[in-house]
Amino acid sequence: MMSILEKIKPNAKQNKGKILKIIIVGTGKVGSTLAGKLTDEGCDVTIIDKNREVVDHLAETYDIMGIVGNGSSYKTLIEAGVESADLIIAVTDSDELNLLCCALANMVGKCTCIARVRSPEYTDELNYLCDKLGIAMIINPDLEAAKEISRILHFPSAISVNPFAKGTAELIKFKIPEGSTLNGIQLSSFQRSKDFNILVCAVERKGEITIPNGSFRLYSGDIISFVATPKDALTFFKKINIETHKVGSVMIIGGGRTSYYLARRLVKSGVEVKIIEISAERCAQLSELLPDEVVIVNGNGTDETLLNEEDLLRTGAIIPLTGIDEENVILSLYGMKAAPGIKAITKVNHINFSNVINELELGSVVYPRLITAEMIIKYVRAKKNTIGSEIETLYHMYGGRAEAIEFIVHPEFSQVNVPLKNMRLKSNLLITCVYRGGRTFIPAGDDVLRGGDSVTVVTSHTGLSSIEEIID
Repeated sequence: MMSILEKIKPNAKQNKGKILKIIIVGTGKVGSTLAGKLTDEGCDVTIIDKNREVVDHLAETYDIMGIVGNGSSYKTLIEAGVESADLIIAVTDSDELNLLCCALANMVGKCTCIARVRSPEYTDELNYLCDKLGIAMIINPDLEAAKEISRILHFPSAISVNPFAKGTAELIKFKIPEGSTLNGIQLSSFQRSKDFNILVCAVERKGEITIPNGSFRLYSGDIISFVATPKDALTFFKKINIETHKVGSVMIIGGGRTSYYLARRLVKSGVEVKIIEISAERCAQLSELLPDEVVIVNGNGTDETLLNEEDLLRTGAIIPLTGIDEENVILSLYGMKAAPGIKAITKVNHINFSNVINELELGSVVYPRLITAEMIIKYVRAKKNTIGSEIETLYHMYGGRAEAIEFIVHPEFSQVNVPLKNMRLKSNLLITCVYRGGRTFIPAGDDVLRGGDSVTVVTSHTGLSSIEEIID
């Protein structure tokens, strides 16, 4: 442990409005991502880590304060300003260190605490830990990645599936294939049709993002995002002749924490699961932790002969979850070439080359660190808003060039009971669905918003923290 603390660089960023002071403990993949994202959100960020080189680099890159030291040290936290901080986020590689850091911060300061906890040993104790240690949120990136992968496997033709409105609505992204009945169709006629109860809310074409209006036409090759209930989404895919059957068998390469969480979820839903793991010791652990229905194979998942011997050609999905991005990418590409029609889901830990990765057509790509960042940014925006508007859900779309945000409508909202057609909404913004009294619907122009509604908007205006901000 380091006893000497060093301030690397003071924060000189100037922001308007309420500025949250946030301390990030740990500058690994998640911590580094958060430092950039939260600085972009206009927060006053301080980072703590023992690695002088990383702290120095991040402090200079984002013009933030960096402290070299132990984040679970009382002296370090005081030096970082924990007594006046609004939020502390502990994302070191140690679950125990993260919990200790939050517990100490909760005792010496009045800040809100968020901890990353990944070990399966704590999965069933999270509520207890939050209550006893005064932690507002515990995030498990591996579990959240497993949930996202599981959702995609239920709609294998989709690139991504994100839930809204307590799971009663979904934001689904998929690519319009060649020869599709959607080619050339105008949204105004398409969305008036009683055959399709969905709302197309964003389109990517040749790298450009559009929040479409009724005159917009869809074409093969477009990557579209639409909102619908799960039932209506299923009907939509069937009517445009897109495969809708959920995947019945998967081959997971790598036996880490995400694989463990995913296998548990898939087995419960009746999916056949096979995990290929190179470490015999880890195979033995997984055999004890997972149900007997999960097949554990000790071998090198990058061995082409082994993959074929384990019936890759007859598997519904290949999911590389190794700790090496390059291996995951190559395995997905190989799986799709060797078994045409197979669903590939690729986990990517680093995001430096996301533009290149997106051009490789890897099927679905899951970024655990971005999932974590979205959850925390949602919390931060809600906390920044002084009038108390609450953000229920937040998703970054198309590499962060658009956002889908679910707001709670408070009675004080200036547009309560105003027909949507009379609202002066920002350009490039759509109200996509409303959740009211257990029912979700896509609103029309005569519909109004009421206090207590959950309303989801999709927009290219990033950074909205209040529903009032949807008004021009």
